[in-house]
Amino acid sequence: MISSLVVWIVLLPALGALANGVVGAALWRRNKTIVSVVACGTVFLSFLLSVVCTAELAGYSPEERVLSENTDVHVATFIPGSYLQIADGRRAELEIAWEFRFDPLSALMALVITGVGLLIHVYSIGYMAHEKGFFRYFAYLNLFMAMMLNLVLSANFVTMFIGWEGVGLCSYLLIGFLHKEIWTTNAANKAFIVNRAGDLFMVMAVGLVLMSFGTLDFAEVNARAVEAHELGAPLVPWGKAFSPELLCSIAALLVFAAATAKSAQFPLYVWLPDAMAGPTPVSALIHAATMVTSGIYAIVRLNGVFQVGQQCEYLPALTLVAVVGGATALFAASIGLAQDDIKKVLAYSTVSQLGYMFLALGVGAFTAGMFHLTTHAFFKALLFLGAGSVIHALSGEQDLRRMGGLKKHLPITHFTMIVGCLAIAGFPPLAGFFSKDEILFNAFAGPNASRALWFLGVATALMTSFYMFRLYYMTFHGAPRMSEDVRQRIHESPQVMWVPLVFLAAGATVAGFLGIPAAFARHAHVVEAWLAPTLHEVHGVHGEPHASPLLELGLMAFSVAVAALGFFWARAWYRDGAFTAPRALAEKIGGFYTLVKRKYYVDEAYYLVFVDGVKWMSFRLWDVDKWLIDGFFVNGLGGIFTKIVAWLMHFFDLFAVDGLVNLWAWLTQRGSGQVRKLQTGFLQNYAFLFACGVLLLVALYWYIV
Repeated sequence: MISSLVVWIVLLPALGALANGVVGAALWRRNKTIVSVVACGTVFLSFLLSVVCTAELAGYSPEERVLSENTDVHVATFIPGSYLQIADGRRAELEIAWEFRFDPLSALMALVITGVGLLIHVYSIGYMAHEKGFFRYFAYLNLFMAMMLNLVLSANFVTMFIGWEGVGLCSYLLIGFLHKEIWTTNAANKAFIVNRAGDLFMVMAVGLVLMSFGTLDFAEVNARAVEAHELGAPLVPWGKAFSPELLCSIAALLVFAAATAKSAQFPLYVWLPDAMAGPTPVSALIHAATMVTSGIYAIVRLNGVFQVGQQCEYLPALTLVAVVGGATALFAASIGLAQDDIKKVLAYSTVSQLGYMFLALGVGAFTAGMFHLTTHAFFKALLFLGAGSVIHALSGEQDLRRMGGLKKHLPITHFTMIVGCLAIAGFPPLAGFFSKDEILFNAFAGPNASRALWFLGVATALMTSFYMFRLYYMTFHGAPRMSEDVRQRIHESPQVMWVPLVFLAAGATVAGFLGIPAAFARHAHVVEAWLAPTLHEVHGVHGEPHASPLLELGLMAFSVAVAALGFFWARAWYRDGAFTAPRALAEKIGGFYTLVKRKYYVDEAYYLVFVDGVKWMSFRLWDVDKWLIDGFFVNGLGGIFTKIVAWLMHFFDLFAVDGLVNLWAWLTQRGSGQVRKLQTGFLQNYAFLFACGVLLLVALYWYIV
């Protein structure tokens, strides 16, 4: 059953994109009902198939859930079986195929993506009802879903990389959907360029993995890495012996570098706040359960490689993941304290929460990281869509300073936003409490525990609670601060928008019970039991924290107290709408407040280095061309050469060989005219020629080898 259905989980949204984007563009582009039914219907069917396949997988024993005959689906072969030389005298048979793997990890991701994605699709029907390009928007949205599902269901690096690049392309299209506005196109370009920089590291990782292990299949790569570590057998890529710990660490860090771009970690997080230029449902889709979680998924999928890489004495991979994740979580949370755009607050919150997930993975708590990914999908999608409902009610207003007093006007939005704020702040018994507490507990008492990282997590939790309730009180309490014209038009969102909010609020309420802490009920962690077959055991890296239930309860109570402190702090400062206390503090610490409000000037630093720096270098190279090439070699030595050529031409004329000279001139003119046609100025033409060249080189390589 799984083998016959998994392919359709990916193909159905792809067919929806094809139908609306190609057929619908010609036949029903103005019929929004048909567009909505096609787009939402295909995602709904994909969700149902994910549920059916997961139910069948649950019927297997834990050992059977990772057997290839039960989980793997072969679709097509890209490059048939051939031999690749990976070391002196050793050759590995390599077949690059389009294969899917529906195991516990990919099943969890598929359920989250299709479930939350379906609600965002439904919400978009109301939110985008008055936008031009309605059919185009849903075509992009469906294509995004197909690419994301292709990414998480892939059995090997090649199939995954197609989805990895695909979500990058779709995010570019969706962020820049309102392409007539310059800031949206700039934001889309920024997201595309930063992600391409990260993708370079993924390509390098694929090459290193292939040469080290002779395979690109995730299960085989993990198994061979762990086996080489346990046997102490060196790996011999390029004919040189390396310890498996060192090679796995380098490969893991290359994957992590790619993940820092896709999952918005420092220093490649800068694209994600600017992605708020896209429609609000796009922000919910990208920032909640899909694209930004790709890096988390990739690390968990390659957990065997990362755990072996952690054993490298000089370059422990997971330690770097934890440090970057913890630092990013605190850094982004501090920026969120002073932002006034409601979507920017949530954007930096996403960066911070992703840092939490990387922190969990870095301390060896892979289950906790995936658990927080799951709960975060519900409450972050809820918060973004709730913010969209507020923006919709205020005729496009996003500035918190021009909101206030919306509690009585937007009762459903208000209620669901309270649930989202409580969940992300970590108040029991909502979902964020369980997953956040598990991360902090592992950071304090897990196999790779670090009190410094635990402190970063606690400080982040305090800031998270503060800035989320700051957002809540500035939006819904105090006197209205919007213009009278906007105030007269305030209204609750239509049913097609608030129904998804209710479903997401329910998910943010109950999803946490999938991971009940051991202090409450031993062996009741559903997510941990479900993911266990896909996680490798490497001594001293991954495992349960060794601590008493009393310590766990104490840490839990402390984290709740921290969340409560952030809540009361925000309530005291922002409930009345006067904001006298924060204004007084801003005056006292003006320099630091400006630093945080301007996001530590990171964007300005990027612009200085990568924009102004490139411009400066370009002008210097132009000077070289002008003064050295044109000035000296052309006009100087070139002038002498020109005179010699002119004398020779005169010599040929004297000997009546005009025919030869004219023939040479004719050949030069015709040849240059043909070559000139290759320089079209269109990027897509250059990319096509580049791809043809790469394919030619690959064909020559396979023919020779």
